[in-house]
Amino acid sequence: MKNSFGTSVAVTLFGESHGPAVGAVIDGLAPGIDIDMEYIRARLESRKPYGSISTPRREKDDFQIVSGVFEGKTTGTPLCVIVPNTAQKSSDYEADRPLARPGHADYTAYVKYHGYEDYRGGGHFSGRITVALVAAGAICQSALSKKGISIGTHISRLAGIDDSRFSLNEGDLKKEIDCLGNRRFAVIDEQKAEVMQEAIKEAASDGDSVGGILETAVAGLPAGIGEPWFDSLEGVLSHALFSIPGIKGVQFGGGFDLVDARGSEYNDALRMKGSRVVSLTNNNGGINGGISNGMPLMFSCAVKPTPSIHIAQETVDFVKGEDVDIETGGRHDPAIIHRARVVVDSVTALVLADQLALRYGTDWLMP
Repeated sequence: MKNSFGTSVAVTLFGESHGPAVGAVIDGLAPGIDIDMEYIRARLESRKPYGSISTPRREKDDFQIVSGVFEGKTTGTPLCVIVPNTAQKSSDYEADRPLARPGHADYTAYVKYHGYEDYRGGGHFSGRITVALVAAGAICQSALSKKGISIGTHISRLAGIDDSRFSLNEGDLKKEIDCLGNRRFAVIDEQKAEVMQEAIKEAASDGDSVGGILETAVAGLPAGIGEPWFDSLEGVLSHALFSIPGIKGVQFGGGFDLVDARGSEYNDALRMKGSRVVSLTNNNGGINGGISNGMPLMFSCAVKPTPSIHIAQETVDFVKGEDVDIETGGRHDPAIIHRARVVVDSVTALVLADQLALRYGTDWLMP
């Protein structure tokens, strides 16, 4: 089973939703990186459920760093972070053990692991595992910010409701990214937050769920990061982003939105800004030929509606080989998009830390 990602800076995930803990090991981090415990806690807080728009499952997420850090700084050896699970209700899943919940990995996990998998709460396939990604990603995101690289994600669309798009002006973009870091419900136009949350509550009252689109921007990434062909920056990022539960599509720049445009409209015209090459538009999302071009990195992720809903659905008993109906029990989110945005930030930080280390060496992230 592939649970590791990265080359120079690699992350390995472990744990199950209803096991004693989940965690991550980061190998290849430069020594001397400051570990900001409060920043990690703040990022984990952004992922936590809250109010009626999230699952009732409430975890403390009291993480522990058990290796790779000494006197507040990374040592350069593998860093292991563990987040205990404390609010499991495994009995919610016992009755439905042989039933494949639509939209989940119950059946595919059973086929791959021959019934030996931990099925409770989705086991190793659960979104609970992303808490380890956020803890690990926060370390890299903090280090990147000190190198002038900022990462931000907002809810671009939810249940048919659109937020404002990121600014094309780099100065304004950095301000927007900074503001998003302080918002629990990450939208650029704060007036849209209440409307979107009402749509989530309406779906929840019907026992249903909603999805949407997350838009991510990275400011300050230097040109020259990435490789052509199979290790393109888009390819490596997409590989990692698709590991996040619920992500069903990734586009860079204009992507699918601008496929009907002509080349004369889509191409990004180039100009000199002092000694720097810039483009007047950013339809290519800051990447040409698989390599960053120095403009902001821009991409969007499609987040499907939460598959766990309180509505009867058709499914199968994959042990008996029978058609049955199921109404999913347990505690679930009517939307995961507002919690997933910090996971996207974290995965992006992990990928960029690896890509920058490949380009400039593993000590590049040192203060």
